[in-house]
Amino acid sequence: MDQGTARASSDFVDAVDAAMPIAERLFDDLARKTADSVGVTRGSYGEGEQIAHDLLEDTAKSLDLEIEKDPAGNLYMTLPGQDRDAPAWIVGSHLDSVYHGGNYDGAAGVVAGVTAQASLQKLGITPPRDIKVMGIRAEECSTWFVGHHGGHLGSRAVLGLLWPDEMESAIHVHTGRTLAECMDDAGFDSSYFRGRNEPYLKPERIKGYFELHIEQGPVLHHEGFPVGIVTGIRGCVRARSAETKGVYTHSGAVPQDMRQDAVLGTAELVLDIERRCDEARSAGQDMVFAAGKFFTDADHHSMVKVPGKVEFALDIRSQDTAVLKEMQAYATERAAIISQSRGIEISLNDVSLVTPAVMDAGFRGHMQKGANLLDVSYMDIPSGAGHDAADFHDVGIPAAMIFIRNDHGSHNPDEAMELEDFALGTRLLTWTLATVD
Repeated sequence: MDQGTARASSDFVDAVDAAMPIAERLFDDLARKTADSVGVTRGSYGEGEQIAHDLLEDTAKSLDLEIEKDPAGNLYMTLPGQDRDAPAWIVGSHLDSVYHGGNYDGAAGVVAGVTAQASLQKLGITPPRDIKVMGIRAEECSTWFVGHHGGHLGSRAVLGLLWPDEMESAIHVHTGRTLAECMDDAGFDSSYFRGRNEPYLKPERIKGYFELHIEQGPVLHHEGFPVGIVTGIRGCVRARSAETKGVYTHSGAVPQDMRQDAVLGTAELVLDIERRCDEARSAGQDMVFAAGKFFTDADHHSMVKVPGKVEFALDIRSQDTAVLKEMQAYATERAAIISQSRGIEISLNDVSLVTPAVMDAGFRGHMQKGANLLDVSYMDIPSGAGHDAADFHDVGIPAAMIFIRNDHGSHNPDEAMELEDFALGTRLLTWTLATVD
């Protein structure tokens, strides 16, 4: 019997409770040091993200963990195991945020990982294999980068999943700098990812990936469960940089049927996609949809002009790849039909498809057992949002996720994770790392 399974469940409860001051201090410091006028801002490859990485690194050093960084700037904090040559566990999440975001989205997972490592130290457990906590860069890059890119730039870079031109085609929204330039400006090495087929993180060196994250929807709160064990992560079809070109003209003098209105044409497309999504849900298919950006050109728009240009973004998500492909075809077809009928040009431009990720059944079963032993009330729950866990899954690394109840959703400053719920999830994570094989 190994050290972990020999322990009573109450030992894990006591150890995590004893380590919780580490988590509380980190959350307080993150909130204080990355605060903006509304919430927190930790931009991908920006100042706030670096502050978060520095705080976690300092804490890891105080726990005598090993520190490593990769060419993309991801941070690894390692609790050495008995067999240093064995494939390691990775516990990860991201440390960046959206603009005016909340304090827990992403960061809770990294804090939980370090708290779990400290708990194992308090228990005197040396794990059979290394446990690496990974602070991941640029998961929220869709807020900070436009252009042709597939999101999750920090994890995808080191897993070998970047597209051939992505280092140059991902453009920072504020500086106009490429991803490569932003990575280099932050002190890392973009050249590593050019013309290289082998990933920095080799799947054969990773036993599995675990991620704790706040739930970004209301389900756990509504159902009364503090913890969720994630069944899978929705895939998505995204048009990040879509645009419609019409003709600017006088808003009063030109007859309605002679206009080439970019706003009305785009609105028609968005409403058509919404209706199609409603039909899919009524037929029992999994589907959600948002037009995440929708704006006219501030240099030219006016109340007295028919709008001649709209820039927008589409985000369609489902747990079914076939549904996503069907919706991609539908959106493309409708854009062409509306363009012809209204005399405008709707261009979806670079549309990306991310397939759904099913969480590892063995890990899920083990965590369900642990939740029962630890008296952690949980429910099985799918993830509607994307996570770095999906990227690990996509390269064949078994992955699992724990959700923590969070009122008020995420991507806003009102995230409301309770530390009591966080402690329950961290107990489950700690027990899992000590006992899973």
